[in-house]
Amino acid sequence: MRFATLVEYFERLEGTTKRLEMFDILSELFREVGAEEIAPVVYLLEEQLAPPFRGIEIGMAEKLVLRAIAKATGVDESRVLTLYKKLGDPGLVVERLKEAPARGKLTVASVYARLMEIAEQSGEGSVERKVQGLSELLAEVGPKEARYIARFVMGRLRLGIGDPTILDALSKAGAGDRSWRPDLERAYNLCSDLGLVARTLRERGLEGIRAFRVRVGHPIRMALAERLPTAEEIIRRLGRCAVEVKIDGFRCQVHKQGDAVEIFSRNLERTTPMFPDIVEGVRRQVAAREAIFEGEAVAVNEETGEIYPFQVTVQRKRKHGIEEMAREYPLVLYAFDLLYCDGADYTPEPYEKRRRMLERMIRPGERLKLAEMIVTEDPKAVERFFAHSIERGLEGIVAKRLDAPYQAGARGFHWIKLKRSYKGELSDTIDVVLVGYFHGRGSRARFGIGALLGAVYDEQSDTFKTIAKIGSGLSEEEWVRIRELLDGCRMAHRPARVDSLIEPDVWVEPRYVVTVLADEITKSPVHTCGKRDDEPGYALRFPRVVGWIREDKRPEDTNTVREILQMYEMQKKVKLAG
Repeated sequence: MRFATLVEYFERLEGTTKRLEMFDILSELFREVGAEEIAPVVYLLEEQLAPPFRGIEIGMAEKLVLRAIAKATGVDESRVLTLYKKLGDPGLVVERLKEAPARGKLTVASVYARLMEIAEQSGEGSVERKVQGLSELLAEVGPKEARYIARFVMGRLRLGIGDPTILDALSKAGAGDRSWRPDLERAYNLCSDLGLVARTLRERGLEGIRAFRVRVGHPIRMALAERLPTAEEIIRRLGRCAVEVKIDGFRCQVHKQGDAVEIFSRNLERTTPMFPDIVEGVRRQVAAREAIFEGEAVAVNEETGEIYPFQVTVQRKRKHGIEEMAREYPLVLYAFDLLYCDGADYTPEPYEKRRRMLERMIRPGERLKLAEMIVTEDPKAVERFFAHSIERGLEGIVAKRLDAPYQAGARGFHWIKLKRSYKGELSDTIDVVLVGYFHGRGSRARFGIGALLGAVYDEQSDTFKTIAKIGSGLSEEEWVRIRELLDGCRMAHRPARVDSLIEPDVWVEPRYVVTVLADEITKSPVHTCGKRDDEPGYALRFPRVVGWIREDKRPEDTNTVREILQMYEMQKKVKLAG
């Protein structure tokens, strides 16, 4: 496929906010593109060159992209910068400055390969090679193609497409409807690589998709827990169950193949270099040649055995000074689930068997330990275990159905968490994605920002529904910083995946996730979270930001509309009980 043809699809996608129309455009694209190019097309639609666990990034800041545009168009850098300040979009800048008509000769495969070459430059002189490579690519394509290449390189393609929409479109391209979606989603949950899923579907059909198996090195999309407010309700739902401590640290999925060890984060990014102590512990303590298992890594005081609070543990997330910090705050990985071991896929197996095999696989040692767990059907025993966890400064507990398989990429009542924070009214934190902001008034006028528009994820429609206008919780310095970040992804119109009745002063691409604390969830006529027909939606009362931007979470990792509705019902029960 010519890259110019792909750009025509990009334009059509950018030109609509209708989800069904996007779905039809994408399925048409997937039918037209060849097997050898469908994976690159999917990656480009996801605004990446490869799945996050591959760790491949273009690595070009705004200044470098503008330099490349200047070289490609033969225009002075100062003029490029002036135009960029006026238009605020590198794509529109290069499109306006390029005078040559579109040639349309380059294929999708060749453009993708050139972008990969730029991303893979490293070492001395790599910055100049990146600028040169991008400028040569921009010079070879027409104005519209250059527009989308420049946007892609700066992470501003903004087509408003989520993975669920791509999965639906792949199904329609192959089956004519959404009937293949469950099989495609299962394959994606096992490999976390949507490009690989698309290529497999094209080359081997539905049979190839159904033959997908767990593979070491490809992170499995992590299972998530539901929540209930009391031990009694947990036992009522699960009966006899396993109850584990809930530790507030780094969720890690560990992959071992011989002496090679890789660690992936909650959002499936490769974090191996940050945790050399865990890597060494895995090599020493895991009695298997190949294994995939999960755990929570936390900093521990080696003198007392006490687990440090998350504010200490989070200091281990860094690119520099890793060895020094590892000596000061060594990590312990508390393992809690086994997904694969020496050729056997344990994800379909019941939790009871997975835990038993995990206990056999991990040898005694300092760096890896098993998460504490009891098995009970007594709510009082659950309550005592919960209280003991809280006394030790832990987050709470997670109860697990003994006969449940590992639900990759899904949230369900196979796992149920009970945290200290929802033993009262709504004092649990909620993760929201920022979709806009309002200009400051009064004392905040000088910052140009005074409130944030937050939204939660609706799994059914693959959209973000507004839930809060947030005006507190940040320092003056943080208000300035957050505006700079949001201005880097501002949009001229409402993003396609955002459903909002409120019009902020500035729309932004759903990218940054923050954690907020609120007094309660209330019914709201102006927010779209949970809104149906003439019924009001739901909002957070007195929301305030807690901490800073959650870099470990994608927009789709925010709390969901379904969770908000469940929390609202829990809140009502707590009030009635009081």
